[in-house]
Amino acid sequence: MAVDPYTTLGVKKHATQEEIQKAYRRLAKKLHPDLNPGNKIAEDKFKEVSAAYDLLGDPDKRARFDRGEIDASGTERPRQQYYRDFADQNGWSAAYTNNSGFSDFGDFAGSEDILSEIFGRAGSAGRRRRGQDVRYHLELSFLDAVNGGKQSIVLPDGTTLDVNIPPGTRDGQILRLRGKGRPAPGEGPAGDALIEISVLPHPYFTRKGDDIYLDLPISLKEAVLSARVRVPTPGGVVTVAVPKWSNTGRVLRLKGRGVPRADGSKGDEYVKLMLMLPEKPDPKLEAFVAGWQPVEYSPRQSMGV
Repeated sequence: MAVDPYTTLGVKKHATQEEIQKAYRRLAKKLHPDLNPGNKIAEDKFKEVSAAYDLLGDPDKRARFDRGEIDASGTERPRQQYYRDFADQNGWSAAYTNNSGFSDFGDFAGSEDILSEIFGRAGSAGRRRRGQDVRYHLELSFLDAVNGGKQSIVLPDGTTLDVNIPPGTRDGQILRLRGKGRPAPGEGPAGDALIEISVLPHPYFTRKGDDIYLDLPISLKEAVLSARVRVPTPGGVVTVAVPKWSNTGRVLRLKGRGVPRADGSKGDEYVKLMLMLPEKPDPKLEAFVAGWQPVEYSPRQSMGV
């Protein structure tokens, strides 16, 4: 018998969808088979957690479960039908409610018709029952998530499932592949494949909403005299002019060089300049600075020191 999915995820029945997702991700990171190789208990618990989230993570399925239309395993619960249902439908309600009790069952042929309709409807509903959804996990590189593309998931049976990654895909986003889940037990449609995305960090890009942020090292000469420098963006390298007398912390905005949006527009990239001295000492630079007579100023004046 399937365990109550709310209990499995450790959330209350009135929990929000966001709270349910956070609970699942917390447990999945703890129990994922890749992090617990050879641990059968963790693997079984991970399957239970995934099945629970498969139910509660989908608002429609969660609502059906709460109404009692499906059980904890996602299986349809047949609607109970009673003689009164058919009496009302066929205009027999008066006969059903009269004082003669069960005298209306005298027409045995009519009774057979009723039973045939009951079992016929139940059998038809069973044949049309939808297959179960299946949940998978897919790790993407930062740039693959931003730019989109195609990825493949190797299934337990050795087959592959092709996944189209939309540009701008976010960490934690769930992609639904219609009809790629488990087949229906009868004539119904197959379930869906639900792909939860985890985006790996990038060595120098960070993302905030649809904008990209980058710390760009520049040399002393580039900062003082200005220069045109090459700057990486998710879409490729571009050339940017560094203004004269640029201090560390100055931010340049590259419009439309951020994350693609569904409407075809893009966010921006924000480039923070970081003044870097050479890694190895430069005797000529040291000699120049030693003989340099700058205008009196204190870079720490605003700090009162």
